[in-house]
Amino acid sequence: MANSQQMANAIRALAMDAVQQANSGHPGAPMGMADMAVALWGRHLKHNPTHPNWADRDRFVLSNGHASMLLYSVLHLSGYDLPIEELRNFRQLHSKTAGHPEHGITPGVETTTGPLGQGLTNAVGFALAEKLLAKEFNRDGHTVVDHHTYVFLGDGCLMEGISQEAISLAGAWKLNKLIALYDDNGISIDGQVAPWFIDNTPERMRACGWNVIGPIDGHDADAIDAAIASAKTSTDKPTMIVCKTAIGKGSPNRANTSKAHGEPLGAEEIGLTRAALGWNSGAFEIPADVYGDWDAKETGKAAEAAWQKRFDAYAAAFPELASEFARRMAGDLPRHFAQTAVDAVIAAHTKAETVASRKASQLALETFTAKLPELLGGSADLTGSNLTNTKSTPALRFDENGDVVQADMPLGDQTVKIGGRHINYGVREFGMAAVMNGIALHGGFIPTAAPSSRSATTAAMPSAWRRS
Repeated sequence: MANSQQMANAIRALAMDAVQQANSGHPGAPMGMADMAVALWGRHLKHNPTHPNWADRDRFVLSNGHASMLLYSVLHLSGYDLPIEELRNFRQLHSKTAGHPEHGITPGVETTTGPLGQGLTNAVGFALAEKLLAKEFNRDGHTVVDHHTYVFLGDGCLMEGISQEAISLAGAWKLNKLIALYDDNGISIDGQVAPWFIDNTPERMRACGWNVIGPIDGHDADAIDAAIASAKTSTDKPTMIVCKTAIGKGSPNRANTSKAHGEPLGAEEIGLTRAALGWNSGAFEIPADVYGDWDAKETGKAAEAAWQKRFDAYAAAFPELASEFARRMAGDLPRHFAQTAVDAVIAAHTKAETVASRKASQLALETFTAKLPELLGGSADLTGSNLTNTKSTPALRFDENGDVVQADMPLGDQTVKIGGRHINYGVREFGMAAVMNGIALHGGFIPTAAPSSRSATTAAMPSAWRRS
């Protein structure tokens, strides 16, 4: 049986060692959230270290990205292509372990997280994409889209204004597969946050339509495990699990102080911490049995193989849907939608005529949305001004049970039922942009939106367009 305490202490040791070697970084949050990571990554997260990007994996977002050594540690320990040498090179030029996690650089990092609150908002985009794809592609007896989005966040994320936009949207959209674990340690760089952060966070979440669990002991992996299991039963609400933690957990003189937040512990304090934790291994040394407890390669392969078996059965029953799903997740354009078609649309709407840019944008979108079901538009409460809606993009709506309301949509020569493809973001321009990033990174959709009546429509371009 896995030793949860030693698994957590491995994260603490790696975080201390890497920050000390770099002489820069944030050891306190990884040390405080270590038990949260054991509960999630060791017992719940559906992922495959040998194939980080398979379609139905759970998504994990570290919104408090300064705690990057937590993520690098669990990626290394669970078997991703992130060798110990990369952890030794933490925050060094050309390493895969930058000060904040960077998507596209480090395997297993779903999104770049630096500015606080952005990761939480990206996670809302991930969860929305999952919900819409599940409604569009799943069929009775054939579930091919069924995963959760997990996000770790801290006090700083909740102080940033963008977090309220994200929290409000997630509740309105009833994103029941979004689970946030709050590292409630009450400490920031300037010290105890109480003088400037007195929000009643649980009530804030409930007021926005979230389920709240806790506060619970954030250093009790079994309690966190049970909370996650409970959160996964939600059918109509996102969930926040409030985990009371000690920043710098294990450090005799730095725990629960701002000194643990953003600077190395120092060689002497690291020695004292190792003794307090009962961690007898040297710097960057992990016992073989701890590696064994963390190793997720075989369980990950099994999880993906089980999904592939389901997908093969789905493809046999619904070959056109399966082909469309694979195309969308790959970011490829439809076969009938060649670059010549793109050029023709652009040429048709760039004549020397007196047409407002927003109207020209809508004319182009009318053509594109009729041919590309993956286009997911939106506006920050200015649809009538920036003209981001089209005949092919019904408004996104949810029923009282949290299910996506479907509408008839013309697509080529046929009419199909599809969930709404135009999002009313409300007056949440910052949140809209970050949600769009999450949608684009998830795969399956190309988000488009315009924040104001004087802005052209923007979109996250698929790989096929970038290559042309």
